[in-house]
Amino acid sequence: MSKSMWQGVIPALTTPFAADGEVDHAFLATHAKWQIEAGCIGVVPLGSLGESATLSFDEKVAIVRTLVKALGDTAPVIPGIGALSTEEAVQLAKACEAEGARGLMVLPPYAYSTDWKEMSAHFRAIATATKLPILLYNNPIAYKTDFTATQIAELANDLPQIEAIKESSGDIRRLADIQALIGDRLVLMTGIDDAIVEGLAMGVTGWIAGQVNAFPHESVALFERARDGGYDAVKDLYSWFLPLLRLDTVPKFVQLIKLTQQCVNWGDERVRAPRLVVDGAERDAALKVIEDAIKSRPEL
Repeated sequence: MSKSMWQGVIPALTTPFAADGEVDHAFLATHAKWQIEAGCIGVVPLGSLGESATLSFDEKVAIVRTLVKALGDTAPVIPGIGALSTEEAVQLAKACEAEGARGLMVLPPYAYSTDWKEMSAHFRAIATATKLPILLYNNPIAYKTDFTATQIAELANDLPQIEAIKESSGDIRRLADIQALIGDRLVLMTGIDDAIVEGLAMGVTGWIAGQVNAFPHESVALFERARDGGYDAVKDLYSWFLPLLRLDTVPKFVQLIKLTQQCVNWGDERVRAPRLVVDGAERDAALKVIEDAIKSRPEL
């Protein structure tokens, strides 16, 4: 087991696009290195924040190749495995393993909301196709498929490769339910930025983070101080960070986090259609949050 790989702050990397719409591999590598230098323990490309559903199979593999080359042995690359079909997901898992990925974050299929029989078969097909450790990703808000604690426990008991659960249902009680069934069998992680302190109090030891793309030092400090000292140790930092973190929990979170990156000069807000950059009153409101945070940025 490699459970230490999941315990800490791991960016859900955005996918940078050049002016011609192609993936900007040079910036991708530089950005990933910055995240690790700030104290993050690995990177997760090809997730929801990485606009995975708009990337071709070959683009996904090329992104993993770039990141593995950029990070070498310093930190693991843990790509998201999401696809329309189980067969495509299996092939992507195999390709990522061949490129040097050291773990996989497995998502439910795009578009089709499976029942438990189908979802179980999907995960088992991927797990048996690779030797890599797996992070199971539960996000019913985005993928319309919800894993109950009992179902998570069943997969964990049957598939030793599943080492961690990224629980993003928004129901903090789910963490207690999982632990009641299987104790510390799985590393508990969250992917909800504005619930990280609450999650840590419930046993979370890993954070697949979003606004870390723009604020890695602050994200690592928030996580480590809350982990070690609880809410009292991090109250002021959390209060400052929360308006930014809440940008991660709305439908246009990709655009808003990329806009945040642009405002701190660590990226560009370009997104791939059907997404469009935010404009009008929506943009003005987001910029106020971002600019106010930059002006009052705390010393760590």
